Amino acid sequence: MSITIELPPETEQKLRHRAAASGRDVLAFVVDTLEEKLRSPPESFEEILAPIHEEFRESGMTESELDEFLQQEIEAVRKERRAKQPGA
Repeated sequence: MSITIELPPETEQKLRHRAAASGRDVLAFVVDTLEEKLRSPPESFEEILAPIHEEFRESGMTESELDEFLQQEIEAVRKERRAKQPGA
C-alpha cells in the first residue's frame, strides 16, 4: 500500500531527525513507528483520564468543589459563545 501525506515543515524536520538518530531511513522509521503503534492496544478512556484524576486527587478539592468549578467554567464558555453570536 502506498499513502501520501503532507506534513508541516517542523514535523518533517522532527521525523527526519528521529529517523537519523535511530539509524534508519525515514520510510523504515515511519513503518516501524506505525507498526509499533498498531500493536499497542488502544488506550481506554480511564487511561486517558488518569493524569486528570491524579491531578484532582493531588489538588485537595472535594467533589463538590470540582462540580462547582466545572459548572462555572461551562457557564463562562456558554457566555463567551453567546457574546460571539451575531446580534448578541
